[in-house]
Amino acid sequence: MADYDVAIIGGGAAGLTLTHRLGGINDRRGRPLRVALVEPPPGPHTPPPRTWCFWEPDGGPWDALLAARWDRLSVVGADGAVHASSAAPYVYKMLRSADVDAHVRASAGGHVDQLPLLVTGVRDGEDHAEVEGTGPGGERSALTASWVFDSRPPRPFPRGRTHLLQHFRGWFVRAGHDAFDPGSAVLMDLRPAQPVNGVAFGYVLPLSAREALVEYTEFGREALTTAEYESALVRYCDLLGLSGLEVTAAEQGVIPMTDAPVRTRAGRRVFRVGTAGGATRPSTGYTFSGVGRQADAVARALARGRVPVPPVPHRRRHLVMDAVMLRALDTGRVRGAEFFSGLFAANRLGDVLAFLDGGSPLHRELAMGLSTPVAAMSLTSAEHAWHALRTGLVRRP
Repeated sequence: MADYDVAIIGGGAAGLTLTHRLGGINDRRGRPLRVALVEPPPGPHTPPPRTWCFWEPDGGPWDALLAARWDRLSVVGADGAVHASSAAPYVYKMLRSADVDAHVRASAGGHVDQLPLLVTGVRDGEDHAEVEGTGPGGERSALTASWVFDSRPPRPFPRGRTHLLQHFRGWFVRAGHDAFDPGSAVLMDLRPAQPVNGVAFGYVLPLSAREALVEYTEFGREALTTAEYESALVRYCDLLGLSGLEVTAAEQGVIPMTDAPVRTRAGRRVFRVGTAGGATRPSTGYTFSGVGRQADAVARALARGRVPVPPVPHRRRHLVMDAVMLRALDTGRVRGAEFFSGLFAANRLGDVLAFLDGGSPLHRELAMGLSTPVAAMSLTSAEHAWHALRTGLVRRP
């Protein structure tokens, strides 16, 4: 018999969400699942605190932990035109990783063991898998589980035909006077200077009238240095007319945006979740909602005694659309600022959010497509279809 029913590797958004969903879940025999949350001991491998943003209807499972929420959103076009509206039927939400971490650990109960282990290997097996690693004192250790869910990003990350990075740095700032509207967030501000290919934008997420997260983001092939991000943030704050700000904290990161196919099953007993399992939406870099859908599916499968294969939580047609958009940006056929300015100017914010979260109907998506550079997107779509056909023919036995 394995030590655990489930071992979850990694305590980021995917690992914590899955641990939370499995708390209190019984198997088909009515027995509580034995779960191990495996993550590195405190030290250099511990990830820094992060914020996770997403949108969903009100009344979500994390609402009690929200650091902030916004019912109204705006997008600022490259020409300075402001497109503002309600986010209905959605609410844009922010979670702090430290709050989620504390809540999940406090509510884990006696059926979840939190194991400090730097994983060095996972061995698949017919009846169970084995997770090997080193403990806090450098000692070798191992555990077995019927099912293993690995949220660590694979090294190297799969590279598709197009592989871009969403890279960013944000400042948590405090102003000496009321400078922000706590009820409204700037989702995308396209006025910063644009790279040759890709897109650059800022956004502002107010936490109070005097506090906000101000972030600079690019979609492109290469990340910037910290000094380059800092310069970009200074320029963006100047563009916003903000001066005398106190920077109280910072966050920085890189998210892959790729059309590479991702498989969630890594073996008979081993699966990938989170970014590693395709939860990240390629066109946006948003991951948190996809993580929740994967965790829900895994919990349902385990409760029913089925093989808990996590789904890739995005429709096939949306992944094709994302691949076309990424290719058009990377080749320079479309200018990123013009693309997004046109998209948000011609469509309700709620409709765009529904599409980006995978909940829009096909007819609405086709209508939105007409608000993008039609000739360039059509050419890229045809090229994508030809590439898929040609590579499919080459691989056919």
